[in-house]
Amino acid sequence: MRIVAGELRGRRIVAPKGTVTRPTTDKARQATFNALGSLNAVVGANVVDLFAGSGALGIEALSRGAAHCTFVERDRVALDALRSNIETLELGERASVIRGDGLVHAGSTHDATLVLADPPYSFAQWPELLECLSSPIVVAESDRELTNEIAGSIAWQVIRTKRYGRAYVTFIQRIPYRS
Repeated sequence: MRIVAGELRGRRIVAPKGTVTRPTTDKARQATFNALGSLNAVVGANVVDLFAGSGALGIEALSRGAAHCTFVERDRVALDALRSNIETLELGERASVIRGDGLVHAGSTHDATLVLADPPYSFAQWPELLECLSSPIVVAESDRELTNEIAGSIAWQVIRTKRYGRAYVTFIQRIPYRS
């Protein structure tokens, strides 16, 4: 797996062995970050990569100009790969790693301007996750479209969904509060 674009373009990152982690494909990452670039959501961003796995999404954000990324991952093997990637790419000053569950730590992401959420495909707690977040944009990867899970939300709206093989990447934007 390689970083698709930015200052680290072409550099390799390792993914943990086994079936626990499902890295986002290069094609999906490239399309996702191209779309985020058109929204001016990456350069200077304070990113949180929930359910980080190898860190491919957050590292791509850092490569493309994000100011900082906090990675949240609970699996020990994935954490080892994530920490190795951060060290190898010399991103330590712009990255922090939290060992824990993404849903549990979502409530402590108040200063995030962009949240990347790629939980296991069995994850069904999207409404609870979104309720905890205060960032203006969330990019969610799932094995299904998330429109129904978000339809009842008064705070969020789906602005784009694209399918890449088995994965659906959904852009979710906070609805501005109107009094």
